[in-house]
Amino acid sequence: MNSDWEDRVTAAWASFDSNPEQDAPAFRAVIDALVAELPPDSPLGPFERACAWDSTGHSDQAVPLYRQALDGGLAEVSGYRARRARIQLASSLRNTGRAEEGVRLLTPELDAPSDELDDAVRACLALCLSSLGRDREGLSLVLGALAPHLPRYRRSMAAYARALVEPTRR
Repeated sequence: MNSDWEDRVTAAWASFDSNPEQDAPAFRAVIDALVAELPPDSPLGPFERACAWDSTGHSDQAVPLYRQALDGGLAEVSGYRARRARIQLASSLRNTGRAEEGVRLLTPELDAPSDELDDAVRACLALCLSSLGRDREGLSLVLGALAPHLPRYRRSMAAYARALVEPTRR
């Protein structure tokens, strides 16, 4: 899409993010109007609509839209948005009682090329794991993601993160 459209989408999200009390249906209407400008087969449409439903507390409405965006070639249009869609879809799956699907969706992302979304992958995967009673694995992911950001104790925290999931040595 063109930069004007991208700028207007960014502005809509910035307005929503700065005003959490904003009317959710009105915000979704703004996103729907922007999506209406896209070609009907653009995977950006269902992605933006999924994000709007998700951000306004309707994970159940977001799940099929994220799937539509990914199945419709979102990765070919924007690898970054496709990764966001997988993270957000996994979160929505967890919110709708399907955490195992979220784990299956995000586990391959641990080996994906690194970008600024790495920590979000680990945080969301940790939540999915926790929902499945796999708290040690989740905590390990979160500590591993946190360790590089610490001003001190990076090596120790990374080692503790690994120790949570490594078999005990005898």
